[in-house]
Formats: sequence, C-alpha cells, structure tokens
Amino acid sequence: MDPFSIVFLVALGAHVAVQVWLARRHMSHVAAHRGVVPACFAEAVSADDHARAADYTVARQRLGIVETVFDACVLLWLTLGGGIAWIGRVAGSLVDGPIVQGTLLVLGVFAALALLSLPFSIYRTFALEQRFGFNRTTPAVFVTDQLKGWALGLVLGGLAAACVLWIMSSAGSRWWIVAWLAWMAFTLLITWAWPRVIAPLFNRFTPLEDQSLRTRIDALLDRCGFHAKSVFVMDGSRRSSHGNAYFTGLGREKRIVFFDTLLTTLTPPQVESVLAHELAHFKLKHVPQRLVVGALVSLAGFGLLGWLSREQWFYEALGVPAVSDAAALVLFVLVTPVFTWLASPLLAAWSRRHEYQADAFAADHADAQALAEALVRLYKDNASTLTPDPLYSAFYDSHPPPAARIERLRTFRSAPERRPAAA
Repeated sequence: MDPFSIVFLVALGAHVAVQVWLARRHMSHVAAHRGVVPACFAEAVSADDHARAADYTVARQRLGIVETVFDACVLLWLTLGGGIAWIGRVAGSLVDGPIVQGTLLVLGVFAALALLSLPFSIYRTFALEQRFGFNRTTPAVFVTDQLKGWALGLVLGGLAAACVLWIMSSAGSRWWIVAWLAWMAFTLLITWAWPRVIAPLFNRFTPLEDQSLRTRIDALLDRCGFHAKSVFVMDGSRRSSHGNAYFTGLGREKRIVFFDTLLTTLTPPQVESVLAHELAHFKLKHVPQRLVVGALVSLAGFGLLGWLSREQWFYEALGVPAVSDAAALVLFVLVTPVFTWLASPLLAAWSRRHEYQADAFAADHADAQALAEALVRLYKDNASTLTPDPLYSAFYDSHPPPAARIERLRTFRSAPERRPAAA
C-alpha cells in the first residue's frame, strides 16, 4: 500500500475515533446530570424541561455517531474504493471536453454525497425533531427545499467548478492565485446575493410591523452607531419551532432578520439585548477578522492544492489512477478535513472569546439581565443542554457553556463597574 494511503487511513481512523469518543463522553456527562437542574437555572427551567433537553442532546449525539461512521465509509468508497474514478469514467462517457467532463465529475461526486446523506436528513426532520416537538416541516416543504437546494447547487456549484477548472488549465503554474481571487469574488457575490435572491427562495421575509419594537431597535442602532437598511421577520415557524436572529448583507446594505418564533418567545427588552449582542460582532470587528482569517486559510488551501495537483502520488494513494484537475479538486475538498480537524479546538476557543466580548458589549448598550433572561429562554425552548461535557464543549462549542455565560452576565448586572475583562 502507498505510504500516503496509510497516512490517510490512520488520520481518518483517528478523526473518527476522537469524534465518537467525544460524543460518547458528552452523552454520558449529559445523562449523568439529567436529574439536577444547575443552580443558576433552577428558577427558570423545570426538571422536566432539563430532562427533555438531556434526552434531545443524547438522541442527536447518537445520530451524529452513526453519521460520522457512515460518512467515513462513504469517503473510503469515494477514494480508496474507486468511487471518484468510477464517476469520472461515467462523466467521460457522457460528455466531451476536459472542463465539461471535470465539472460533471465534481457535480457527480457531490450529488452522490447529497443523495447518501438524504436518509439522515429525513430521519432528523421527521423522526428526531418530530419526537421532541420541534419539527413543523411538511413533506411537501421538505421535498421543495431539497429540490431548490439541489438546483442551486447544480447552478452555483457548476459555475464555480467550471471557473476554477478553466483557471487551472489556462492560468499557468500560478493558477492557484488567480483561482483564489476568483473564489473570493464568488464568495462576496454570494454574500451580496443571499439576502436578495437566494434566501427568499426558501423563506418569506416581511418588514417588522411592531412599531414599538422597531423604535426600540432604531434607538439601539443609533446608540451603537450602526446602520442597517432593513429589519425583517422570517417565517422560520414553517419548518421549526427553534428561534434565532442574524445579520446578513454587506456594507450599508446590511439587514437584520428575526425568526418569527423568536419574536413570539422573547419580550422587547430581551429582543433588544439579543440584537445588541449580534451588533457587537460587527462593532468589535469580529466579522472582518473572521473574513480575513478565512481568506488567508483559503489562500493557503489553494496554494497547497496547486502543489498537490502536480503530484502523481496524491492521486494514486487516494484511489484515482488518472491525473486530472477535477480529481485533484474533489480529492482536496474531501480529504483535507481528515487532517485539519485538530484546529477545531482553537477555532472554537476563538469563537467563544468573541461571544464573551459580544456579551460585554450588549451589557454596555442594552440590559445584561434581559440578555441573560433571553438566553435562558432560548436554552429552554431549543432544548439546549445546560450541562455539556467540558472537554466536548472545549473541542466543538462555538459558544460558552450556558452556566458560565449566565453567571458572567449576572456579574455584569450586579456590579457593572467591576465587569471582568472579556475572556
């Protein structure tokens, strides 16, 4: 067996083993604390709600373990099992021209991944989420969403793949720099188009009609020196009872979007505090920081792909006997996560730092107590576990553990002049 094949198998095995081990740790920890509500939540979360959240977390982790093992098997089939090579032969028999064949290969691989993951999506929506009372998606909406998603993937993915493959074949040895620039332009285009063109294909967005809440929001935006073109309400309740809020758009075209489920759950002061937290990610430059880091990481990725695409061993070790730009692109996208997962704890810690900083900003510009109450309500309504395993949380969670976060917010409220520095 090729040495890199062995390295790949060892890395994949280690990745799967760590994921399963952490998931099982998390399940055991959550189950062990199922019967006792943490003290800081005792007044707001009942024992039944806490137990339900624990059961929901365990059920999701069990499904996640099955998915992890299944995805690893699919990856082995596509690579060492010859799946990519077979799809490439089929593409070659259907169309002519290296770029067209390569684009069809890329689309074929990701279409296979989408189809193979479909049973998990169906089970998650109509069994797991249904069992815990979250699902509101009808079969018709589910099918429509899938068809729209596949159509978008076909169009946007096909265009992106064809563009990169054309650059790889025509831009010389430094093609990866040109491809990176094209990728960044494509990313900015999608970011611009998402709220205007793409998101409305799946959800209905209506202007916020509650004038008193809009007045409160406008006052918060003025205090923070923030400009948002519009405030919309999204019909998230068509699919789920989970609530959320987010910003979207670029520059002065940013939009604020609230799930309708969020607005029916939280009071106006709580909505204001949640919005203040989200505003902080822009005002504290978290979003630009993440964009810059993402751009640098993608540049390094394209540079690595530029080198690997010229190495015969890269293809042969991963089950693709014939060298091609499309095979290099597909192999790189599929195999890179097997080696980069060790960065997960660092990225999670960085994100948690930003969340703590955003909480401190919200406490300065809104009401820390209202934010704490809103988070407790969202933890409860979304059946989020209040007792995550510490190691699992440190490895994966982009947000601080609930108890630590709430206790910190209550410190802000009780002694604002002695707020702890952002973690």
